[in-house]
Amino acid sequence: MVGILLRIDHPHVRRFVLILLLLLIVPIAVSAGKYWLGDRSVDWQSADRSSAGLLPPAAQNPEAVVRVFAARTVRWRGIFAVHSWIVVKPANASRYTRYDYTAWGTPIRVNGFVADGRWFGDEPQLIAAADGEAAAAMIPKIEAAVKGYKLAAYGDYRAWPGPNSNTFVAAVIAAVPELRTTLPPTAIGKDYPWDGGWVAVTPSGTGVRATLGGYLGLTLGWIEGLELNVLGAVIGLDLRRPAVKLPGLGRIGVSAA
Repeated sequence: MVGILLRIDHPHVRRFVLILLLLLIVPIAVSAGKYWLGDRSVDWQSADRSSAGLLPPAAQNPEAVVRVFAARTVRWRGIFAVHSWIVVKPANASRYTRYDYTAWGTPIRVNGFVADGRWFGDEPQLIAAADGEAAAAMIPKIEAAVKGYKLAAYGDYRAWPGPNSNTFVAAVIAAVPELRTTLPPTAIGKDYPWDGGWVAVTPSGTGVRATLGGYLGLTLGWIEGLELNVLGAVIGLDLRRPAVKLPGLGRIGVSAA
């Protein structure tokens, strides 16, 4: 026991713990400051949920479409996290179909909101896109993953550490690794083990994820990069498209989309 305490008290260990705490606390404090200074602090009941103009009218776009979007969550929770959703449109379809997983109503909501709508005032960020034949091949897999999602009953939703909207989208994109994408570090819940496994292949199929119920985890993959999850807060690096990943602030560097 004395030996363990001495190792914990070692200067290098103390320095590592201090750096880790700073990487967790400072970005969240900055994000909180942005929120309280007016960024995203709008009344959710009157917030804009109209189209952000990220998708052309379906009737004007005959190609098949797949999109993954994310936007800051409602009120103070937006300091920490985003809400993500997935949109599909088969070739020649007259409308888009949007899938969300929410805390109210039927957990999996189909077309409950405008496909590219602002999420209670916050403009969506494009996470992934596919068009034409590539999208057409993905859509049956996406629809099957939505239909087969195991955590779709009333009461299954938990904002933290999951399963939430980001858990749902992570599970769906895992069914289409050819989309070659990952959710942003602010997608709290994406590391929750929807399949029940502590260790699994990452949704992109390019690495490995280990998680303790979404509370603590480590991810290493070509698409995901290196991510350390501490109580849902993600710190990481992306070497493929150079960037740092910070809690609250998200991805800072080259665009991942």
